[in-house]
Amino acid sequence: MSSSTPDGRPAEVQPLWRRDFPIDLDQEQYVTRRDFTKFMVLTSLAFVVGQFSIALQSAIGSPPASQQVRQIGHLDKIAVGGAISFHYPGENDPCLLLRPDEHTLVAYSQKCTHLSCAVVPQMARKRLYCPCHEGSFDVSSGRPVAGPPRRPLPRIRLEVRDGAIFATGVEKSLA
Repeated sequence: MSSSTPDGRPAEVQPLWRRDFPIDLDQEQYVTRRDFTKFMVLTSLAFVVGQFSIALQSAIGSPPASQQVRQIGHLDKIAVGGAISFHYPGENDPCLLLRPDEHTLVAYSQKCTHLSCAVVPQMARKRLYCPCHEGSFDVSSGRPVAGPPRRPLPRIRLEVRDGAIFATGVEKSLA
């Protein structure tokens, strides 16, 4: 393998300090198979350790925020055919509580499953509408009925106690 100096001049005319600190450009860029293999093994090991730490946190950690119970409204504050917005499980998770008829309450994440645009209720048409790409979801099931969304909206589990409405968890459909 030939060697070259950074400025391209022959070794005899190089400054004296370069003899003490030789830099060979060809050798500087050369990576041995052993160094490459060591890098790949250590990187893979780091990924494996990361995955195990995530699994361990999931196994012994506190219940996820989606399992917390939070009051989100009151029955007398939501009219039949109406909707109110709330945030659950976190403050950055917008949701809609819908009352399609006297005896039914449903709640869904307000983020469209296509590109996370905000869906808006159109109760007269019994749908949740995503204006970004003309997507629609059925009010009773949260399943997509039109447009590009393929997955249903995540449904919020609800409980009613003494007229108060509580969110108790998030159901994420795999279909």
